[in-house]
Amino acid sequence: MLREHPPTTVLRLVAGVLVALLALAGCSSDDPASDGDRTATSSTTAAPAPEPEEYEGAVEGFYEVPDPLPEGEPGQLIRVQEVGEQDGLRTVRVMYHSRDSEGRDRAVTGLVSHPTTDPPDGGWPIVATAPGTIGLASECAVSRKGNAVGTFGVEGVGVFSDYIGMGPPGETQAYLSRKSEGHSVLDAARAARQLLGDDVSSRLLVFGHSQGGHGAQSAHELAADYAPELELLGTVSGAPAAMFDRTYGGIDDIVSSIVMTMGLYGVATDHPEIDPADYLGPEALALEPVLGRACLDEVIETFVPPALAEGYWAKDPTTTEPARSVLLANDVGNVRVDAPLLLISGTADERVVHERVMDLFDRLCEVGQETELIVLEGANHGTEIPLAQERIEDWFAARLAQEPASNSCAPGT
Repeated sequence: MLREHPPTTVLRLVAGVLVALLALAGCSSDDPASDGDRTATSSTTAAPAPEPEEYEGAVEGFYEVPDPLPEGEPGQLIRVQEVGEQDGLRTVRVMYHSRDSEGRDRAVTGLVSHPTTDPPDGGWPIVATAPGTIGLASECAVSRKGNAVGTFGVEGVGVFSDYIGMGPPGETQAYLSRKSEGHSVLDAARAARQLLGDDVSSRLLVFGHSQGGHGAQSAHELAADYAPELELLGTVSGAPAAMFDRTYGGIDDIVSSIVMTMGLYGVATDHPEIDPADYLGPEALALEPVLGRACLDEVIETFVPPALAEGYWAKDPTTTEPARSVLLANDVGNVRVDAPLLLISGTADERVVHERVMDLFDRLCEVGQETELIVLEGANHGTEIPLAQERIEDWFAARLAQEPASNSCAPGT
């Protein structure tokens, strides 16, 4: 899968990979403060959910999942913890029920931020953020920081999900699992509605960048079947992880190897037929413990050297079963839904290369998904969202105003 590179090229690749990937830790909407198949659904006529536990202990204890986990509908709150108020926003740490890709009841953690003023008639709209890559280990969960959730200028409720497997100790995130990510995001919106009651409407906007772009698009594609009571108005997907069946040469080969490794260990949590040892070479396989304890920076520093060498893969998971079928089943862009999509790409992005996003755009147009494409000349993975900030704000405002969305797909595609 990897190409041989002369020594000077290797040095440039190492530097480029570290810059591109380390940017992800701080600039991929991992932090909620940045403005940034049919499954079981909860019934809109179900009996009122029981009151969640009001947790007042240490933050670390909040993430301990009750054992046994009490039964609960998707989005039903399990536990809440006051984080605080700042600049007219109250932030609450939440634990809520969701469903993984196998339909199992799972406890998920996240954050809800809402204005302390009176809501408008009909209630606040919801802006749900799907986080970018931070690692697989539970201690990396962004909600532990307790920062307020951004809403891109929308006066409403911001929700943020850690994804299934991220917050609770001893669990592993199902990295790039379409259903686990999408369900986590949608159920965070449901949790906010239980928390705040009639102060929150059913109107939902979704945002994500990088892995979060994949998570946002997953929620976008699953919402109608999984959470039909939510009114999805539109989704913003910045430089999304997608097109899992290909790489694009150069640094993308190295980045893809690391991302694919995390993906193998992630999907193995839901698919026992996937054994990373069947695909990784000996050197990469020996680094497995790092994935279970380290966050993104250390994962990158550890895995870049073997990813640059021959023998990283014993078998290519993009071409070898059963990994290939599982990975492709978790890809996005194969489903058309009524809500519009805003797709963002930077031409200098070395983390999710522009060619990857353009191939995804072509796929979206082929299935008939109404998609507006923003191409940012010279933008990299860390600058795409800051540069697109005002355009995202305007796009969300237009969705709330029920204005027609622009479609960059050619007529007839």
